[in-house]
Amino acid sequence: MRPVTLGTERLVLRPFEPQDVPAVHAACQDPDILRWTTLPEPYERRHAQEFVLNIGPAGWREDTAYNFGVFTRDGELAGSMGLVRITPPGPEGRLAELGYWTARERRGRGYTVEAARAVADWAFGELGVERLEWFAEAGNTGSRAVAERLGFVVEGTLRARITFRGTRRDAWVASLLPSDWGRTAAVPYLPAP
Repeated sequence: MRPVTLGTERLVLRPFEPQDVPAVHAACQDPDILRWTTLPEPYERRHAQEFVLNIGPAGWREDTAYNFGVFTRDGELAGSMGLVRITPPGPEGRLAELGYWTARERRGRGYTVEAARAVADWAFGELGVERLEWFAEAGNTGSRAVAERLGFVVEGTLRARITFRGTRRDAWVASLLPSDWGRTAAVPYLPAP
């Protein structure tokens, strides 16, 4: 997949570039990001370099993950948003997982919901995603609030789903379907009675 840039009223979503390394490194010093994501701790500059220069581009190149830097229109880093665990295109449609973090100083402004809406719209429209999933460690109420504002339906708690710093932890799981947004999916959906 060729990297793409998405835009919203207030944001630009684009693949990270080398000049973004310092901002990614600074944002990921936040204890809340380190608490709720699987980033290394301490998060060193080399980790930001690896993510921006190698992991991000490899995901686009190999069609395994599409990571976007989320930037305000004036160029300030608001967060990271990505589609991961993307299944290959096929007759049954694609599945993908939505993941994100938001820079501390940008929280509470609706940026994450705005960016996630753009990525989900792109996933359903351009990529043919038939089921968008969201996982978070049980207790991550901020991430859950974003998912619910987008229309994700919380499906339950998966026991021992996430391994975090050497401990298996429970995770919330939710999904968003094209039909949740009034779209028609390539493969019809027959819900259980």
